[in-house]
Amino acid sequence: MQSSTTSPAQPLTGNKRSDAQARSLNHMGIEHKSRPDGSVVVLRAHVEKVLGLKATSQSIKPVDDKINWDAVRA
Repeated sequence: MQSSTTSPAQPLTGNKRSDAQARSLNHMGIEHKSRPDGSVVVLRAHVEKVLGLKATSQSIKPVDDKINWDAVRA
């Protein structure tokens, strides 16, 4: 259980200790890995997806660009 003040998970979890960071990430449903030194690694894309911070290409639905002129003229 190594303490790191530069861990990318610290601002996200509010915890300094890697074991506490891992528990917080698990609770939030964020996947993470532990490095050999015990520090926690998270993927930014996964965090953004889980927290809804960024639209993903899978969530964007194609737009039907055909105009229904009959509805426009009515």
